[in-house]
Amino acid sequence: MHVKSESVKAGLLVLRAALAPGLTVAVLTAAAAGAGPLQDAAAAYRQGDYARALRIIRPLARKGSAPAQFKLGLIYVNGNGVPQDYREALKWYRKAADQGNAAAQRNLGVMFGQGLGVPQDYVEALKWFHRAAEQNDAAAQTNLGVMYDFGHGVARDYAEALKWYRKAANHGDAEARYNLGVIYEHGDGVPLNCVEAVKWYHLAADQGYAAAQSNLGAMYDRGESVPQNYREALKWYRKAADQGNATAQYNIGSMYASGHGVPQDYVTAYMWFNLSAAQGDEDAAKRRDLIAQRMTATQIGEAQNLAREWKPTPQRIQLSDMRQPVVQPSMPSAPYGVFNGRSPCSASP
Repeated sequence: MHVKSESVKAGLLVLRAALAPGLTVAVLTAAAAGAGPLQDAAAAYRQGDYARALRIIRPLARKGSAPAQFKLGLIYVNGNGVPQDYREALKWYRKAADQGNAAAQRNLGVMFGQGLGVPQDYVEALKWFHRAAEQNDAAAQTNLGVMYDFGHGVARDYAEALKWYRKAANHGDAEARYNLGVIYEHGDGVPLNCVEAVKWYHLAADQGYAAAQSNLGAMYDRGESVPQNYREALKWYRKAADQGNATAQYNIGSMYASGHGVPQDYVTAYMWFNLSAAQGDEDAAKRRDLIAQRMTATQIGEAQNLAREWKPTPQRIQLSDMRQPVVQPSMPSAPYGVFNGRSPCSASP
């Protein structure tokens, strides 16, 4: 069976600003004198009362509270209760970053890396990621690994990338764990080690990271460094597919189209191929059209209805409990793609 797996590192997709649920990061990092007001601001923010949250945070930020300055920057990035204003966000991030606030330093790196409110500047992004990473900010460590991995603002250095990915992974960062899985599965700057790849994919998959779930499913599907187990493969594909992962959707379609580990079911296969094709997967579109030739008009209509009614489910953990994406990356794509067929692990001992 034609099995796909992701070989795109989480890479540049992790270069994004971050908003902690309910502004709780500010509470965790605030000095005792400011903790009470920041807790009130967090409660207001959770309730969608952005005006009240701003009335509390803005005076604290003007008085020099770094956590409040960081949160004010986040509010301007998101446009919650104010017009979205990257330049204003940048101003408050810089004030907090200059006081050593790691989250603000990381997000300054994001702003420079994506050219949000400033000209894109990888060297400046690298500087701020370094400062935050040295304070053990896991997201910054992952971003720093990305910069070295793809040579943005610095000479490409796989060893340095691996070092920072490991630091972030050891702090529980799902993207870093996924990236380590890709690195070891493809022997990217390290000896090929498929057992290690499975380990990191599992850790990221257990956190709800869709690409890792998809790749873990492929490892079980192909029996690479794990016993071949179609039921386990389908379980992980489904977790990823339910989040909208096109590769996993394609692989589920393939399983049902061929009766590979499941009863053959063209209606279900068509549905998953259709969902994957809607995201631009040309192979899925071809497979969908091929099995349509073996289906009745009623079956095709049923499959199309199932695809229309399908709704993605959110990740159990969105990146980490401490950050959620609020802006989409505008950086070059990683020099990898979707791997079709057998991965390098298929030929490994």
